[in-house]
Amino acid sequence: MRSPARAAPKASSILAEIQCRMDHFHDLQRTKISAVGTQIVGTRRFTGLELPLMGSISPTKSLAKKKSREFNPNSFLATIGDGRKNLSVAKKQGVFAQGDAADSVFYIQKGKVKLTVVSKTGREATIGLLAEGNFFGEGALAGQSLRMGSAAAMTDCEILRIDKKAMISALHREPAFSELFVAYLLARNVRYEEDLVDQLFNSSEKRLARILLLLAHFGKEGVPETVVPKISQESLAEMVGTTRSRVSFFMNRFRKLGFVEYSGGPEGGLQVHSSLLGVVLHD
Repeated sequence: MRSPARAAPKASSILAEIQCRMDHFHDLQRTKISAVGTQIVGTRRFTGLELPLMGSISPTKSLAKKKSREFNPNSFLATIGDGRKNLSVAKKQGVFAQGDAADSVFYIQKGKVKLTVVSKTGREATIGLLAEGNFFGEGALAGQSLRMGSAAAMTDCEILRIDKKAMISALHREPAFSELFVAYLLARNVRYEEDLVDQLFNSSEKRLARILLLLAHFGKEGVPETVVPKISQESLAEMVGTTRSRVSFFMNRFRKLGFVEYSGGPEGGLQVHSSLLGVVLHD
């Protein structure tokens, strides 16, 4: 009879710790962005990718990368027992839909997933493209009862579904996993703030170039990879916040200048070259 009483404080304490860390980091990042905004007004030389690209190699992400060398989340999640389920999701198949019950967290073991949200008027926006090693659906841990958006596979995916109770237990039981998860949430939070700065101060051409560079993992170790097989211009327009015709115009310009290259074939694919950075750094 006493074990349930003890379990509740554990669950609430780990959630409180995560929220406390995120609130503190959020305040620090807000101060940084405020300072950047002041610099923009004063010098008009802020390009919009300098801050976002720093985000792609930020201390938070470096911490997550360091932790990943010491701790293997796949191996750990395979040991949590009840509450987890391996899913094989075919390309274009939905993982969950907007309005579904938010009762679990997902971890991508293989493949790519697109996150979207639809307004009351039916307008759809792409809010994220996730890859192997990413979590999604974490809103379930923050008190969301219903999904605020939808998730669908962009490629054939292997995904681990973790029940809310099992996820909370795993976070409490393994400090290394908790630190990895918190670092991931902080990195996502930084990315969202960078997106806001980009939207406020940059042209649609620079926003498109930044999105392409981020999708190609520019600034990370190794060479840029193919962005996403057959990513549509409609999806890019939703992410950039512009029209498909403008995306088509800029993509043709980037191709003629040698910044991007279409691989062709059944999978399509788009190779992004580091020379595209010149577009966002150009004043």
